[in-house]
Amino acid sequence: MEAVYEKYFRGNLPHIWCPGCGNGIVMSAIARALDKLNYPQDDVLFISGIGCSSRMSGYMDLNTVHTAHGRALAFATGAKVCEPRLHVFVLMGDGDAAAIGGNHFIHACRRNIDMTAIVINNSIYGMTGGQFSPLTPTGKRATTAPYGSIDRAFNLVALAEGAGATYVARGDVFHAVQLTNLIVEAAEHKGFSVVEAVSTCPVSFGRYNDMPEPADMMLWLRDNTVTVQQAAKMSEEELADKIIIGKHYETEAVEYGDEMARLLARAKEAE
Repeated sequence: MEAVYEKYFRGNLPHIWCPGCGNGIVMSAIARALDKLNYPQDDVLFISGIGCSSRMSGYMDLNTVHTAHGRALAFATGAKVCEPRLHVFVLMGDGDAAAIGGNHFIHACRRNIDMTAIVINNSIYGMTGGQFSPLTPTGKRATTAPYGSIDRAFNLVALAEGAGATYVARGDVFHAVQLTNLIVEAAEHKGFSVVEAVSTCPVSFGRYNDMPEPADMMLWLRDNTVTVQQAAKMSEEELADKIIIGKHYETEAVEYGDEMARLLARAKEAE
């Protein structure tokens, strides 16, 4: 595996993330997925927004763009329309994708443009001070919710499916091999693919929620995740507070880039 990391990382490690952060696990899962996909590195475009996880674009030896907060999908859409040959991966955090970028997320799903969105969900705004995000579970504490958040959290996979994404999955950093395989499957799917990667943030989330040790957070993931297949056999009461991992949804629909090509052809014929 060392050869994989040498191939896909720029050599500017060590990274800046806190000890116990799950971002490095997600980044290594992406590197292993790219190795399995065997795309030429010059044909891969990796776009990130703003946040702890979005620093990932600076570490990976690909075509990379570190964009504005919440706007990664807008940049990615423009790039994919202009250069359809590119394999586009969009890396966002939970606040980046579901809060300031929520509208872009919904419409990227609706358009079904052929790219892979990876949303790292650590349930908190880790970089900017530990505020609660749209994916912070109800009742969990944050700097802006010292007595627990009263907001209902988005179910990101349900939101993506409802908005029109044609591949939707959820993985986590404890089950890193499965996360790698889900990213591979998402990239091979023709259309807009979403992979939610449930991650750990012991500093900004864990210490406010009685899990200050990274190992405690990893063990919590181990004990509180169930597969899609297991969940199908469980009651609502049994699924309370459980994270359902695996492929949630896949279908086929007209892809935005193909429609754009047909539109341009009609426009040319009309000249």
